[in-house]
Amino acid sequence: MATLKSDCLKCIINMQADNVPVVCSEEEKLVYQQRLFKVLSEAKVSESAPLLIKRIADIQTELFGKSADYTEIKYFYNDYVMKKLPLLIENIMQAEDSLLRAVQYSLIGNFIDFGAMKTVDNDKFEQLLAKVPFIELGNEYEKLREDLQHAERLVFLTDNCGEIVFDKLLIQTVKRLYPDICITIIVRGKPVLNDATIEDAVQIGLMEECTVIGNGTNVAGTCLELITEETRLAIEMADVILSKGQGNFETLQGCALNVYYLFMCKCEMFAKRFQVEQYDGLLINDKRKGI
Repeated sequence: MATLKSDCLKCIINMQADNVPVVCSEEEKLVYQQRLFKVLSEAKVSESAPLLIKRIADIQTELFGKSADYTEIKYFYNDYVMKKLPLLIENIMQAEDSLLRAVQYSLIGNFIDFGAMKTVDNDKFEQLLAKVPFIELGNEYEKLREDLQHAERLVFLTDNCGEIVFDKLLIQTVKRLYPDICITIIVRGKPVLNDATIEDAVQIGLMEECTVIGNGTNVAGTCLELITEETRLAIEMADVILSKGQGNFETLQGCALNVYYLFMCKCEMFAKRFQVEQYDGLLINDKRKGI
Protein backbone atom coordinates (compact mmCIF):
# COMPACT_ATOMS: atom_id res chain seq x y z
CA MET A 1 0.00 0.00 0.00
CA ALA A 2 1.14 3.53 -0.75
CA THR A 3 2.40 5.55 2.20
CA LEU A 4 2.74 9.31 1.87
CA LYS A 5 5.92 10.85 3.26
CA SER A 6 6.49 14.41 4.45
CA ASP A 7 9.41 14.72 2.03
CA CYS A 8 6.98 14.03 -0.82
CA LEU A 9 4.86 17.03 0.15
CA LYS A 10 7.91 19.31 0.26
CA CYS A 11 9.01 18.03 -3.14
CA ILE A 12 5.57 18.59 -4.68
CA ILE A 13 5.52 22.15 -3.37
CA ASN A 14 8.99 22.76 -4.82
CA MET A 15 8.04 21.29 -8.19
CA GLN A 16 4.46 22.50 -8.58
CA ALA A 17 3.94 25.78 -6.69
CA ASP A 18 5.12 27.94 -9.60
CA ASN A 19 4.00 25.57 -12.35
CA VAL A 20 1.65 28.09 -13.97
CA PRO A 21 1.43 29.63 -17.45
CA VAL A 22 3.89 32.43 -18.24
CA VAL A 23 0.93 34.74 -18.80
CA CYS A 24 -0.72 34.45 -15.40
CA SER A 25 -2.05 37.17 -13.12
CA GLU A 26 -1.09 37.40 -9.47
CA GLU A 27 -4.70 36.65 -8.53
CA GLU A 28 -4.75 33.48 -10.67
CA LYS A 29 -1.44 32.34 -9.22
CA LEU A 30 -2.71 32.90 -5.68
CA VAL A 31 -5.88 30.89 -6.31
CA TYR A 32 -3.82 28.07 -7.86
CA GLN A 33 -1.41 27.92 -4.94
CA GLN A 34 -4.22 28.02 -2.39
CA ARG A 35 -5.90 25.05 -4.06
CA LEU A 36 -2.58 23.24 -4.38
CA PHE A 37 -1.96 23.58 -0.64
CA LYS A 38 -5.52 22.43 0.03
CA VAL A 39 -4.87 19.22 -1.93
CA LEU A 40 -1.73 18.60 0.09
CA SER A 41 -3.31 19.44 3.46
CA GLU A 42 -6.19 17.04 2.82
CA ALA A 43 -4.03 14.19 1.52
CA LYS A 44 -4.39 10.87 3.32
CA VAL A 45 -1.36 9.00 4.62
CA SER A 46 -2.39 6.04 2.45
CA GLU A 47 -2.22 8.11 -0.76
CA SER A 48 0.78 8.43 -3.05
CA ALA A 49 2.57 11.45 -4.47
CA PRO A 50 1.58 10.56 -8.08
CA LEU A 51 -2.09 10.64 -7.11
CA LEU A 52 -1.65 14.12 -5.60
CA ILE A 53 0.14 15.32 -8.73
CA LYS A 54 -2.87 14.14 -10.77
CA ARG A 55 -5.19 16.28 -8.62
CA ILE A 56 -2.90 19.27 -9.07
CA ALA A 57 -2.80 18.72 -12.85
CA ASP A 58 -6.61 18.64 -12.84
CA ILE A 59 -6.62 22.00 -11.03
CA GLN A 60 -4.24 23.42 -13.63
CA THR A 61 -6.58 22.27 -16.39
CA GLU A 62 -9.60 23.78 -14.63
CA LEU A 63 -7.95 27.15 -13.99
CA PHE A 64 -5.78 27.57 -17.07
CA GLY A 65 -7.40 25.35 -19.69
CA LYS A 66 -4.61 22.76 -19.60
CA SER A 67 -2.02 21.30 -17.29
CA ALA A 68 1.69 22.06 -17.65
CA ASP A 69 2.73 21.18 -21.20
CA TYR A 70 5.74 18.88 -21.61
CA THR A 71 5.13 18.12 -25.31
CA GLU A 72 8.37 19.70 -26.57
CA ILE A 73 10.42 18.16 -23.77
CA LYS A 74 8.97 14.71 -24.46
CA TYR A 75 9.67 14.93 -28.19
CA PHE A 76 13.18 16.22 -27.58
CA TYR A 77 14.20 13.36 -25.27
CA ASN A 78 12.61 10.67 -27.41
CA ASP A 79 14.61 12.00 -30.35
CA TYR A 80 17.73 12.52 -28.21
CA VAL A 81 17.89 8.86 -27.22
CA MET A 82 16.76 7.53 -30.61
CA LYS A 83 19.87 9.10 -32.17
CA LYS A 84 21.91 6.84 -29.89
CA LEU A 85 20.19 3.64 -31.03
CA PRO A 86 22.94 2.24 -33.32
CA LEU A 87 25.55 2.41 -30.54
CA LEU A 88 23.13 1.15 -27.87
CA ILE A 89 22.09 -1.83 -30.00
CA GLU A 90 25.73 -2.66 -30.73
CA ASN A 91 26.62 -2.53 -27.03
CA ILE A 92 23.71 -4.81 -26.11
CA MET A 93 24.46 -7.35 -28.83
CA GLN A 94 28.16 -7.48 -27.96
CA ALA A 95 27.62 -7.84 -24.20
CA GLU A 96 28.30 -11.20 -22.59
CA ASP A 97 24.80 -11.03 -21.12
CA SER A 98 22.62 -9.02 -23.51
CA LEU A 99 19.58 -9.11 -21.23
CA LEU A 100 21.59 -7.68 -18.35
CA ARG A 101 22.96 -4.91 -20.54
CA ALA A 102 19.46 -4.05 -21.81
CA VAL A 103 18.14 -3.92 -18.23
CA GLN A 104 21.04 -1.67 -17.22
CA TYR A 105 20.32 0.74 -20.06
CA SER A 106 16.60 0.73 -19.23
CA LEU A 107 17.48 1.63 -15.65
CA ILE A 108 19.66 4.57 -16.67
CA GLY A 109 16.84 5.85 -18.86
CA ASN A 110 14.83 6.47 -15.69
CA PHE A 111 17.05 9.49 -15.06
CA ILE A 112 14.98 11.47 -17.61
CA ASP A 113 12.30 12.45 -15.10
CA PHE A 114 10.73 15.89 -14.86
CA GLY A 115 8.52 14.71 -12.00
CA ALA A 116 11.45 14.15 -9.66
CA MET A 117 13.64 16.96 -11.01
CA LYS A 118 12.91 20.41 -12.38
CA THR A 119 15.50 19.97 -15.11
CA VAL A 120 17.45 17.04 -16.52
CA ASP A 121 21.21 17.51 -16.56
CA ASN A 122 22.29 16.09 -19.92
CA ASP A 123 25.95 16.00 -18.89
CA LYS A 124 25.04 13.96 -15.81
CA PHE A 125 22.95 11.68 -18.01
CA GLU A 126 25.89 11.04 -20.34
CA GLN A 127 28.11 10.29 -17.35
CA LEU A 128 25.60 7.74 -16.08
CA LEU A 129 25.39 6.13 -19.53
CA ALA A 130 29.15 5.63 -19.51
CA LYS A 131 28.87 3.69 -16.25
CA VAL A 132 26.18 1.27 -17.49
CA PRO A 133 28.44 -1.84 -17.56
CA PHE A 134 29.24 -1.37 -13.87
CA ILE A 135 25.66 -1.23 -12.56
CA GLU A 136 24.96 -3.93 -9.97
CA LEU A 137 21.42 -5.35 -9.87
CA GLY A 138 21.80 -7.96 -7.14
CA ASN A 139 20.06 -11.30 -6.76
CA GLU A 140 16.75 -10.10 -8.19
CA TYR A 141 18.21 -10.05 -11.69
CA GLU A 142 18.76 -13.82 -11.66
CA LYS A 143 15.24 -14.33 -10.32
CA LEU A 144 13.89 -12.15 -13.14
CA ARG A 145 15.76 -14.29 -15.68
CA GLU A 146 14.27 -17.44 -14.16
CA ASP A 147 10.76 -16.00 -14.21
CA LEU A 148 11.11 -14.93 -17.85
CA GLN A 149 12.14 -18.45 -18.82
CA HIS A 150 8.79 -19.80 -17.61
CA ALA A 151 6.51 -16.83 -18.25
CA GLU A 152 3.72 -16.77 -20.82
CA ARG A 153 2.61 -13.16 -20.25
CA LEU A 154 4.78 -10.13 -19.51
CA VAL A 155 3.39 -6.67 -18.78
CA PHE A 156 5.79 -3.74 -19.10
CA LEU A 157 4.76 -0.56 -17.25
CA THR A 158 6.53 2.41 -18.82
CA ASP A 159 7.39 5.72 -17.19
CA ASN A 160 9.06 8.65 -18.95
CA CYS A 161 9.76 9.80 -22.48
CA GLY A 162 13.31 9.24 -23.65
CA GLU A 163 13.39 6.41 -21.15
CA ILE A 164 10.93 4.45 -23.30
CA VAL A 165 13.52 4.24 -26.09
CA PHE A 166 15.73 2.25 -23.71
CA ASP A 167 12.65 0.25 -22.71
CA LYS A 168 12.07 -0.57 -26.38
CA LEU A 169 15.56 -2.05 -26.57
CA LEU A 170 14.87 -4.14 -23.46
CA ILE A 171 11.60 -5.38 -24.93
CA GLN A 172 13.34 -6.28 -28.19
CA THR A 173 15.93 -8.22 -26.22
CA VAL A 174 13.28 -10.10 -24.24
CA LYS A 175 11.47 -10.97 -27.48
CA ARG A 176 14.69 -12.31 -29.00
CA LEU A 177 15.64 -14.40 -25.97
CA TYR A 178 12.12 -15.53 -24.99
CA PRO A 179 10.11 -15.56 -28.23
CA ASP A 180 7.10 -17.35 -26.72
CA ILE A 181 6.28 -14.59 -24.22
CA CYS A 182 3.23 -12.45 -24.99
CA ILE A 183 4.18 -8.85 -24.11
CA THR A 184 1.82 -5.99 -23.34
CA ILE A 185 3.19 -2.48 -22.87
CA ILE A 186 1.20 -0.02 -20.77
CA VAL A 187 1.62 3.75 -21.07
CA ARG A 188 -0.24 6.63 -19.40
CA GLY A 189 -3.75 7.20 -20.69
CA LYS A 190 -3.50 10.99 -20.62
CA PRO A 191 -0.62 13.50 -20.55
CA VAL A 192 1.05 14.03 -17.18
CA LEU A 193 4.53 15.48 -16.66
CA ASN A 194 6.92 13.94 -19.23
CA ASP A 195 5.40 10.47 -18.87
CA ALA A 196 4.97 8.39 -22.00
CA THR A 197 1.58 8.16 -23.75
CA ILE A 198 0.39 6.43 -26.93
CA GLU A 199 1.60 9.40 -29.00
CA ASP A 200 5.12 8.89 -27.67
CA ALA A 201 4.95 5.16 -28.31
CA VAL A 202 4.07 5.96 -31.94
CA GLN A 203 6.98 8.42 -32.23
CA ILE A 204 9.62 5.84 -31.25
CA GLY A 205 8.04 2.88 -33.08
CA LEU A 206 7.04 1.03 -29.93
CA MET A 207 3.68 0.09 -31.44
CA GLU A 208 5.51 -2.13 -33.93
CA GLU A 209 7.01 -4.29 -31.18
CA CYS A 210 3.90 -5.58 -29.39
CA THR A 211 0.53 -4.53 -27.97
CA VAL A 212 0.58 -1.04 -26.42
CA ILE A 213 -2.36 0.27 -24.39
CA GLY A 214 -3.04 3.42 -22.38
CA ASN A 215 -4.08 2.99 -18.76
CA GLY A 216 -6.86 5.58 -18.99
CA THR A 217 -5.54 8.01 -16.37
CA ASN A 218 -3.21 10.98 -15.94
CA VAL A 219 -1.70 9.58 -12.75
CA ALA A 220 2.10 9.49 -12.94
CA GLY A 221 1.96 5.89 -11.74
CA THR A 222 -0.33 2.86 -11.81
CA CYS A 223 -3.28 3.06 -9.40
CA LEU A 224 -5.09 -0.26 -9.83
CA GLU A 225 -8.35 1.26 -8.63
CA LEU A 226 -8.28 4.03 -11.25
CA ILE A 227 -6.94 2.43 -14.43
CA THR A 228 -9.17 0.86 -17.07
CA GLU A 229 -10.48 -2.66 -16.62
CA GLU A 230 -8.51 -3.77 -19.69
CA THR A 231 -5.28 -2.51 -18.15
CA ARG A 232 -5.99 -3.92 -14.70
CA LEU A 233 -6.82 -7.36 -16.09
CA ALA A 234 -3.65 -7.38 -18.18
CA ILE A 235 -1.61 -6.63 -15.07
CA GLU A 236 -3.38 -9.17 -12.88
CA MET A 237 -3.08 -11.94 -15.50
CA ALA A 238 0.63 -11.36 -16.15
CA ASP A 239 3.18 -13.89 -14.97
CA VAL A 240 5.79 -11.15 -14.77
CA ILE A 241 5.32 -7.39 -14.46
CA LEU A 242 8.28 -5.12 -15.14
CA SER A 243 7.56 -1.72 -13.65
CA LYS A 244 9.67 1.31 -14.46
CA GLY A 245 10.18 4.36 -12.27
CA GLN A 246 9.48 5.68 -8.79
CA GLY A 247 5.88 6.64 -9.59
CA ASN A 248 4.86 3.12 -10.55
CA PHE A 249 6.60 1.83 -7.44
CA GLU A 250 4.84 4.35 -5.19
CA THR A 251 1.41 3.42 -6.51
CA LEU A 252 1.86 -0.36 -6.77
CA GLN A 253 4.05 -1.29 -3.80
CA GLY A 254 2.44 -3.96 -1.64
CA CYS A 255 0.11 -5.18 -4.42
CA ALA A 256 1.37 -8.78 -3.90
CA LEU A 257 1.76 -9.34 -7.65
CA ASN A 258 4.96 -10.56 -9.27
CA VAL A 259 6.21 -7.04 -9.96
CA TYR A 260 9.85 -6.28 -10.60
CA TYR A 261 10.43 -2.60 -9.90
CA LEU A 262 13.29 -1.03 -11.85
CA PHE A 263 14.06 2.58 -10.99
CA MET A 264 16.74 5.10 -10.11
CA CYS A 265 16.67 6.68 -6.64
CA LYS A 266 16.65 10.27 -7.83
CA CYS A 267 15.33 11.86 -4.64
CA GLU A 268 17.02 11.86 -1.24
CA MET A 269 14.00 10.22 0.39
CA PHE A 270 14.29 7.13 -1.82
CA ALA A 271 18.06 6.99 -1.36
CA LYS A 272 17.65 7.04 2.42
CA ARG A 273 14.83 4.53 2.35
CA PHE A 274 16.86 1.94 0.46
CA GLN A 275 20.20 2.94 1.97
CA VAL A 276 21.88 3.70 -1.34
CA GLU A 277 23.53 6.73 -2.91
CA GLN A 278 21.41 9.22 -4.83
CA TYR A 279 21.10 8.16 -8.50
CA ASP A 280 21.82 4.53 -7.68
CA GLY A 281 19.48 2.06 -9.36
CA LEU A 282 17.40 -0.72 -7.88
CA LEU A 283 15.74 -3.90 -9.09
CA ILE A 284 13.39 -5.23 -6.39
CA ASN A 285 10.40 -7.54 -6.32
CA ASP A 286 7.07 -6.81 -4.63
CA LYS A 287 6.78 -10.30 -3.12
CA ARG A 288 10.15 -10.31 -1.41
CA LYS A 289 11.77 -8.27 1.35
CA GLY A 290 13.09 -4.78 0.75
CA ILE A 291 9.82 -3.02 -0.07
